[in-house]
Amino acid sequence: MTERAVPFHCPYCGEEDLRPSGQRHGAWQCAACNRAFHLTFLGLLARGASASDGGEER
Repeated sequence: MTERAVPFHCPYCGEEDLRPSGQRHGAWQCAACNRAFHLTFLGLLARGASASDGGEER
């Protein structure tokens, strides 16, 4: 994943009318629902891991 990737839909209302918000990288605003949000890439999970099992393989 690249740091330059952009969201295609608002995570709150699903509309596509998004614009960069402010000087902070990853900050976006939705013109449809008038909300601002920030997206951050946290990292990769180990193969076979999921967030619900604490990262342990079964």
